[in-house]
Amino acid sequence: MVKYDVIIIGAGSVGTPTAMALGETGEFNVAVIEKNAEVGQGQNNRALGGVRATHSNFSKIITCLKSIEIFSNWEKKHGENIGWVKGGYSFPAYNKKHEELLKYNVDMQKSLDLNTEWMAAEKISEIITGIVKTGLRGGSYSPDDGRASPPLAIKAFYQYTLSLGVEFKFKEIVRNISFEKSTIKRVVTNKNEYEATWVINAAGISAPKIGTLVELDLPVYPELHKAGITESVKQFTKPLVVDIRAVPDCNNFYFFQNQEGKIEFTISPTSSIPGYEDVEPIFAERMDMLIPNLKNLKILQKRAGAYPMTPDGIPIIGTTDSIKGYVNAIGMCGQGFMLGPGVGQLISQIITNKLTETDKEVLQDFSLNRGFSHPETLK
Repeated sequence: MVKYDVIIIGAGSVGTPTAMALGETGEFNVAVIEKNAEVGQGQNNRALGGVRATHSNFSKIITCLKSIEIFSNWEKKHGENIGWVKGGYSFPAYNKKHEELLKYNVDMQKSLDLNTEWMAAEKISEIITGIVKTGLRGGSYSPDDGRASPPLAIKAFYQYTLSLGVEFKFKEIVRNISFEKSTIKRVVTNKNEYEATWVINAAGISAPKIGTLVELDLPVYPELHKAGITESVKQFTKPLVVDIRAVPDCNNFYFFQNQEGKIEFTISPTSSIPGYEDVEPIFAERMDMLIPNLKNLKILQKRAGAYPMTPDGIPIIGTTDSIKGYVNAIGMCGQGFMLGPGVGQLISQIITNKLTETDKEVLQDFSLNRGFSHPETLK
């Protein structure tokens, strides 16, 4: 039986950068168990790639600031292009409620020294060419946020993590996690059995199944999202644009224009019916509301996937009172790609017992034991 200091379950947007952070310490023998044949085949494979620190939750802001530092410096530090673009984010507002919400968030974010501002309607229409001006009250804009390529980033993280001596076990499914006197002892898969001191649950949408193996009821549930990529058009905007208005068949809509001029978008539909057959009419409806000139663009690629949601839209990260050596890194609510590197750093601080006071405050917010009674105002 092989023994590891740390076993990470899941080689996706969270598990892979967590393995990277632990590998960088040089202190642990780490293995990552992944049911698929390679890294990033779950939610990471469907991620849009947006990375922002401008959240409405303090702990997500702190975590994503760490992520942005890693994404933005990767090419300089490692010589690999992971598609990082500091294009910013913009949230336009078309009603008083959304204007007040966004202004409140901007003020809170600025108090944490984030580079963000509220812009008048005229300024928003300058950075988002063709946006509907009727009813536009303004919008938030955060130029230091950006985006990276999920496939390029996770491949780069994986290759670097391998160089640190971390082992990846592909096509292995965790069948059992045993513990004695409430302390982690071993992990059993369909192929092998491993001793472990620490087990990190980074299984994405499958996290609740892993939780049952340690007798935990984890409040993570799937929420359907649909996405696509359109044909190319002349460059009209730089930031990733988020329209938070809800309509009967769609809760919100967000997109960016890539370097080829194609629009990469995600739809948060109200229906739980799987598939992506209705992407075209919803895309046309949302673009007609926001940038009518683009509503008839041809969609070249379509996909659908599930976000691992929590009741309050905030991740569940950290140790538990019931099982010593078990750590949650779950419930990223569709933001695992942007949170992942920062989460990895945080978990590394847990394992090395080097938590700062800020880390401890963040973990309180992310605790499984919280009441889930204060949903994030802007997920």
